[in-house]
Amino acid sequence: MEKERLNYGQITPEGIKGLLEIEKYVSESELDMKIFELVKMRASQINGCAYCLDMHSKDARAEGETEQRLYLLNAWREAPFYSEKERAALAWTEALTLISKNDISDDLYEEVSSHFNEQELMALTMTIIGINGWNRLAIAFRTKVGTYKVK
Repeated sequence: MEKERLNYGQITPEGIKGLLEIEKYVSESELDMKIFELVKMRASQINGCAYCLDMHSKDARAEGETEQRLYLLNAWREAPFYSEKERAALAWTEALTLISKNDISDDLYEEVSSHFNEQELMALTMTIIGINGWNRLAIAFRTKVGTYKVK
C-alpha cells in the first residue's frame, strides 16, 4: 500500500472549489444519477483510479445500481444490461476521457445527442470533465483507497 502524498482537500480547499461546483451543477441538473455514477465508474476504470472506483461503486449501489451491471461495466458493449441511452453516455465518456487518442466524430455526437437534450448533454459532459479531474488528483496524490463512506 502506497502512502498518501498530499490531502488536497485539506491543504487547498480553494483549489478544488471548481470541481465541487461541477458536482453541484450536475447534481441539480436533469441528468439521471444512475448514468452519472456509471460514467464516473467507466472513466475511473479507464484512468485506473482505485479511490474513485471505490467511491463510485458505493455511490452507484446507493442509487440502486446492481452488482452485475457494475461488474460488467468494463465490457458494456458486449453485455446486454445497458440501455441505448446508457450506451451512448458510456461511448461519450470513453471518447472524452481518451480525447488525445481519438476524434469526437459527428456520428458519436449525433448518437449521444439523440438520447440527451442539450441541458443533459452539457451535464453529462461536465460529469466527464469533473471525474477526469478527480481521477488525476486522487492518482497523483495517492488518496487512501477504501476510506470513502456514502453520505
